[in-house]
Amino acid sequence: MDDRTSLLLPDDGHRAVRRAFDAPWPGPRGPEIRLAADDVALTVRPVDGCRIGSLAFFGHEVLRPWTPERRAFQYGCFPMIPWVGRLADGILAHAGETHRLPVNKPPHALHGMACFAPWRTVEAAADRAVFAFDLGEPWPWRGTVTQTLRIVDGALETSLVIEAADTAFPADAGWHPWFRKDLDGASGRLELAFAADWQEEPGSNEVPTGRRIAPRPGPWDDCFGFEKGLRAKLIWPGLLTLDVASAARSMVVFDKQPDATCLNPLSGPPNGVNTAPHLVAPGAPLVIEARWTPSRA
Repeated sequence: MDDRTSLLLPDDGHRAVRRAFDAPWPGPRGPEIRLAADDVALTVRPVDGCRIGSLAFFGHEVLRPWTPERRAFQYGCFPMIPWVGRLADGILAHAGETHRLPVNKPPHALHGMACFAPWRTVEAAADRAVFAFDLGEPWPWRGTVTQTLRIVDGALETSLVIEAADTAFPADAGWHPWFRKDLDGASGRLELAFAADWQEEPGSNEVPTGRRIAPRPGPWDDCFGFEKGLRAKLIWPGLLTLDVASAARSMVVFDKQPDATCLNPLSGPPNGVNTAPHLVAPGAPLVIEARWTPSRA
């Protein structure tokens, strides 16, 4: 194990990832919540950013696991709240005020606050679990995030709900899964299939410009848009297909690493809290849901 990682206590790790996205990370810790039904099995670590650390369909593990060289944002499937992807220059402008968030991948603030503190378990059953996280410092407003995971009719259903405590604020939410490119028994490497209506134009600073362009061929570290909600397939040839469906209209694909591909359902594009904000107000939460349905090849 990395000597620096072995010295980190959980709270040290939470503070470190605020400062640097690639800071040493202790990995899975705290209690493990397991769900299993209908050939779907997953484990969740509330202390580890409420991350799905393992996800298996028909006995095939599809997520990249933690290993000592992995950092906080490099394994499993973690929620991104209350912003997604890169927040440009760590600056959030709202209602005539400018707020600065921790810049952990200079010059930007990366992937929200899910890894900044433990989540608490609200409910845990064989096929359903609910977790909660309280928004606060360094986020300027108070609120609550709830993540619900449940297995229904052979599929995994996930939801994130962001609620404002007393003051309205802009927010986004989504998931960042790392899918393995190679599965034992597959006849080829992971393939993606989707038909986006547009691509967010990438800027020179790794943040979308806010303009829409025709989708370009990969490899990608890009955000795509869908008029009627995202639909995508992850295909391990000859073995397994995973259909992803959501009413959300944004999806980031990152497939530039040799062993894993990210396909992220999002309520809006990276830096969307500035360019296309969803306003969360008391009694008017932000809700994003996704359904992950496997089938044998």
